Amino acid sequence: MRKLISVRSLLLALFVSVVPAASFAQVSVGVGIRVGPPVLPVYAQPVCPGEGYIWTPGYWAYGDDDYYWVPGVWVMPPRVGVLWTPGYWGWNEGVYIFHAGYWGPHVGFYGGVNYGFGYGGVGFGGGEWRGGRFAYNTAVTNVNTTIIHNTYVNKTVIVNNTTVNRTSFNGGPGGVRARPNSGEMAASRESHFRPTTTQASHQNFARNDKANFASVNHGRPATPAMSRVNAREGNQQARIANGAKSGQLTPRETKSVEKREGHINQEVRNDRKADGGRPTLGERQQVNHQQNNASRAIYNDKHNAKTDRPAPAPKGEKSHGGEHPHR
Repeated sequence: MRKLISVRSLLLALFVSVVPAASFAQVSVGVGIRVGPPVLPVYAQPVCPGEGYIWTPGYWAYGDDDYYWVPGVWVMPPRVGVLWTPGYWGWNEGVYIFHAGYWGPHVGFYGGVNYGFGYGGVGFGGGEWRGGRFAYNTAVTNVNTTIIHNTYVNKTVIVNNTTVNRTSFNGGPGGVRARPNSGEMAASRESHFRPTTTQASHQNFARNDKANFASVNHGRPATPAMSRVNAREGNQQARIANGAKSGQLTPRETKSVEKREGHINQEVRNDRKADGGRPTLGERQQVNHQQNNASRAIYNDKHNAKTDRPAPAPKGEKSHGGEHPHR
């Protein structure tokens, strides 16, 4: 996959590095890619972890000469009253350029890409600010109403397309044909805020996990979404359970990856106990590295030749169950 760095992109990247965070505007980031990103994966939204969190949809980022998936995640906004405008890939002069997401008073243009869960291509229907509290539209977001009571139901924001469009970019061959409307243009001129440090950390962790790269997952990331940043132990356990249920993980493989996860989780508990409940940055990075290795192990075990399904009997013979020859 070849990439092209344009003078215009470099100037824009330089601009990003010098403007204050509070005046951050949506601009194109650094490199242009000649091949468009994969389609958006289909996934379920994790339940909102608590009041005040806002959903930020997953997206394809680029690094190490490949696209990689940054899981959708619930995050805390940088301040009361702001909403998230997702980033998007746009076709420009023969290459795909990424337009960074940002926080602002209103949702701006994000390429017309249907990210789901309230981001249907225009605006955001997943919730709204009411005074100093964020209210959730449970028609399109996954919220436990027994815990979070600041909710409402508005089904008019649901996008009912005859053909589900999972295209992840705007313009170019096969891209979404959308242009900014007047409201989105006005939103682009407002004061914006960069992605938070938590969001930046989330993308960095995603890049360090090779299982997120399209060349590895073929457009089907193993962890398409998370309840919150770095909440990986729950996601890993869900992947193990799904693999065991489907038969992709044999009992021996399941026991092995469960044991690995158990060691990691015990290490996290020990670190928290030793550090007063707040592990150090180095400890968090070490745990993330271990989870990356565990993620690859789960992926490899689920996609190798071993299976928990009975081997098919030769033609003309009855199957008697038994163990798979690869077990």
